Order: sequence, then C-alpha cells, then structure tokens
Amino acid sequence: MTTAQLATVVLSTSGAAADDVIAVARHGAHVELSPEAREEVARVRAHVDALAKSDTPVYGISTGFGALATKHVPADYRTQLQKSLIRSHAAGMGPVVEREVVRALMFLRAKTLASGRTGIRPEVLETMIALLNAGITPVVHEYGSLGCSGDLAPLSHCALVLMGEGRATGPDGEERPVPELLAAAGIDPVVLAEKEGLALVNGTDGMLGQLVMAIADLRELLTVADITAAMSVEALLGTDQVFRPELHGPLRPHPGQAASADTMFRVLAHSPIVASHREGDTRVQDAYSLRCAPQVAGAARDAVEYAATVAERELAAAIDNPVVLPDGTVTSNGNFHGAPVAYVLDFLAIVTADVASIAERRTDRLLDPARSHGLPPFLADDPGVDSGLMIAQYTQAGLVSENKRLAAPASVDSIPSSAMQEDHVSMGWHAARKLRTAVGNLRRVLAIELVAAARGIELRAPLQPGPATGAALAVLRERVAGTGPDRFLAPELAAAEELIAAGQLRTAVEVATGPLG
Repeated sequence: MTTAQLATVVLSTSGAAADDVIAVARHGAHVELSPEAREEVARVRAHVDALAKSDTPVYGISTGFGALATKHVPADYRTQLQKSLIRSHAAGMGPVVEREVVRALMFLRAKTLASGRTGIRPEVLETMIALLNAGITPVVHEYGSLGCSGDLAPLSHCALVLMGEGRATGPDGEERPVPELLAAAGIDPVVLAEKEGLALVNGTDGMLGQLVMAIADLRELLTVADITAAMSVEALLGTDQVFRPELHGPLRPHPGQAASADTMFRVLAHSPIVASHREGDTRVQDAYSLRCAPQVAGAARDAVEYAATVAERELAAAIDNPVVLPDGTVTSNGNFHGAPVAYVLDFLAIVTADVASIAERRTDRLLDPARSHGLPPFLADDPGVDSGLMIAQYTQAGLVSENKRLAAPASVDSIPSSAMQEDHVSMGWHAARKLRTAVGNLRRVLAIELVAAARGIELRAPLQPGPATGAALAVLRERVAGTGPDRFLAPELAAAEELIAAGQLRTAVEVATGPLG
C-alpha cells in the first residue's frame, strides 16, 4: 500500500484542495468529517427542519423543483418527493464512467455538503463518506449532464446508491446488488428528507473532478513533452542554443516558456551528439517544431496554471440551489452553472491538441530522409524490406486529428431543458469528457515520439547521447527493444505509454538533471 493510499483527507467547512481530490479519487485515501463541520451541518439542518414545518413555502424544502418550483408539496409527500427526484434524475445512458471520476464526483459533493450551506442532515453526508471509504462506486453513465443545475444525472446515480437502490461496484470492481454491497460494508441506506435530494445533485462536481485530474495529468505530460522534444532535437542534429535562458525570461517573460526552455536545455546538456555539429554546420535555423517547442509547450503550461486558479476557486465553493446563507436565509441562486469550469476545460483541450500536433511534426521529420539529416527512411533497419516506424506515425497522426476535433469547444453550445426554465446550460460535463480523451491521446502521441526519438538517437552511433537523454533511452530499453528488423510494434508503443503514465521516464531523466518543470 502506498503512502497516498494510507493518507486521510479531513473535510471541513472551508472546501478542499486539488491534492485531496487526487488522493481520494485515484489513491483511495480515507475520508473523515471534522467535528466542527459535523456540528455546523447539524446546526443548519435544525434550521431547515424548522422551515419545513412552517406554512410558508420555501423552494426546495416544501415546493417542487425546476419548472415545478411554484407547486407547494404537503409534508406527508415530501419523502416521496425526494425519492422521486433522485429516481427520475438517475436517467444517464451510454458507457460507464471511470471509477476515479465517480470517486472525485462523490468526494466533491461531500465537500460542499460539509460546508453547512446545503441544509443536509449529517447522517446523509456521513453515508456518502462511508461509501467512499468502503470502495463502493456507483455506476454512472457518460450522458445525462448538461453542466447546469448541477451534473444532475451523474450525481443522481450516486444518490440512488445512498438510498440502497441503483447500481454499484464493490472494492474489487465487481458489480453486485446495492443492498448486498451496503450490508457487507455495514452501511444503512438513507431515507431522504426535505431539501436533501436537491443538495445531493446540484453541483459542478463531475466536471470539476475531471478538471482537477486533467490539470495533474497535463502538468506531468508537459514536462514529458519537453523531454521527448529534446530527444528529437538531439536525434535530428538540432541545436540547443535556442533554449538558452537569456532568450526566454528576459526577452519574453512568459513563465511557462521559460520553464520549458530550461527543461530542454538541461536535458540536452553535455550531449556529445549536440556537440558534434556545433562547429561547421551549414544550417542557420532549425524547423519550428524544434526551435519553437518551448513557446508551444510553455504556452500550454501557462494555460494549465490559469485553469488551476479556476479549479482552486471552485474547490473553495459551496454550490447548491437553494443555499442556506450564514444568517439562515434560504435563497435561490445560479451558482450551479458550469460556465467557469467549462471554459477552462475547453481551453485545455485546445492546448492539448496543439502540443500533440507539434510532437507529431517532430516525429514525421525523424522518419523523412529528406529532413532527418542522415537517418534511414522511417528509421527502418533495412528500408524497403522493413517499414520501421512508418505506421506508428500514422497512429500518431490519427490521434492528433482526433484531438483537433476534440478541441472544438463544448461550452459554446446550449440546449434548453426543463420546459425552458433551464434555458441556457454550460455543457461543462461534455467539455470534461472530451478533455479526458484528449489527454489520453496526448500521452500516446508522446509515447510514439519517445520511441522514434530514441531510435534516432541510437542510429547516430558511435556518437553518444547526453546524460539525461541517455537515461531516457536506458529506461525505455528496459521495456522496448532497440533498432532491428520489423516486429510487432503495438505492445512496444503501449509499453512506452505506460512508462510515461507511471512517471518512470521523468524520474529517470531527473536523476541526471535534477527536478524538472
């Protein structure tokens, strides 16, 4: 068990950190509710109970929802109203969403419930936390959220499991009847009271959880992109001088660009291949895909950090409708609208597509004898008999093409719902889903560049790579064989992807360079 898996995340009334989301969603961290948060949740619930007994209708407590908000619901029917809300809203369809996304979704909803602004009972919140700690994961489907009025269908599928209904998998990943899973974990299903159905489904938690995980992934992948770009520069006999620090921060003070240039310069340090053509090279400039790599990856870094500021604000938010203000006022609001999160999700899809695109251009250059400065066609062992990495570049091109399609923003669309009451929606959930696909595609594109650049470096023998690129080559060769006749390539590309995903490529390089990024 890793340190992350042993960690405990404590929910307070003041939001959560991005690292908390990652720890719970991906590493199974234990979740606890602070005594202060439980006390505040109980205090606010007592106020809601008093409002529920009043003859004055209060939205979400003694009325219907959405387009039915003007309909007063008698006390005898309110428990049924909550059940009906969750059952009817658990209307998702399509592929099942990944376990880590559902865990992030549940944790972030629990984060808002712990704020004391939703009016939920402590035992409902504690049941959601118990599900997380027991490793019980509701089955959530791809479609059902418009990114407004909350990620309604995804959150409703989770709330249904709290009620002992719906579908879920256990800690072993196997689906079993929900009552059986709850009983095995010693969890009693909840009977929802006034206000609680809305409180469980009215948030941006799904899109936010996916944003937080995408930011973490992209921070890693952009450092990997700098590493593979540096390896391509070395293999293509490019210069490292355009990455000197005086050409970046002092002249164009974008922090991401300076960081990427610094990474590439350090990865190429002390390279015999680079030194071999420093004198007497007739080329004046390298192609843009080499020379401008820090500008592109650096701009992507800055975009990611902007997105992180939006995520940080949303992580501090308490999103529900209606919300219980500190003075006890229960009031309707529009904070559930996903626009702030949707915009940056779309922004990150754009930069993800562009970083993949420039990496593919470097790979194509490595494979083309007209532009590779002495490397064999397609880096083949026996060109004509062997095809080398020809079709690996086809795969890379297909991934890049898909990422360009995924870069089309979801947040510019809106489709009215709820009898025109909800007449403008964010489509933030859809922006999140396509970004997840794009990030996975970028990882695969970089894996292919890694394999191609490594082969190009080896073909420069007897010249040797630098310490950092040599370390990258060595760790890759533990899983992927070097130059030679054609062989089954798909497993090797998958192994390179896993090397990147596990962080082993970066770790190996940082032994030579020190911390990067």
